[in-house]
Amino acid sequence: MNTTTAYETENARRAGGAGAIIRFALGRCSLGAILLARSQRGICAILLGDDPDLLVRGLMEQFPKAEIIGGDDEAEPWMARVAGFIEAPAIAAHLPLDLQGTAFQERVWRALREIPAGSTASYAEIAERIGSPKAVRAVAHACATNPIAVAIPCHRVVRRDGGIAGYRWGVDRKRELLRREARQ
Repeated sequence: MNTTTAYETENARRAGGAGAIIRFALGRCSLGAILLARSQRGICAILLGDDPDLLVRGLMEQFPKAEIIGGDDEAEPWMARVAGFIEAPAIAAHLPLDLQGTAFQERVWRALREIPAGSTASYAEIAERIGSPKAVRAVAHACATNPIAVAIPCHRVVRRDGGIAGYRWGVDRKRELLRREARQ
């Protein structure tokens, strides 16, 4: 039973992961380099990019006070599930997640997980869904700071006109993820 309170989790997040042990593994997928990191509570980061070293630096910046341990062999099955989900988005990726954001960010991220593969929603629609219709920019910011690519599908959020807007891991990756989902 997890006895960590929301207050303790928020304090740990603000403290840069102080006291946390984060294990990570690096791999490759069709979208480039991928880093999967997990805490004692679940996956806390899935990062995509071109340069594995930049992904590791990004993880260290996200959790500057955590103990970061690389070469996590136990992450391999999780890495395979994430890579499989990237290749075939219709496969649901039910992963144990350790969300570490503000209460608002976590509400946005939960709403994103409710968007089915092959569908999109606008930033305004997400703001409506979470009961904060005027918080469109804050929703966009929560998407931009999402540390768990694909499993929290911020790539499914588009502009009100359906246009593809920014994506933390590159607009080309967002476009490709949406294309794959539409195909299935």
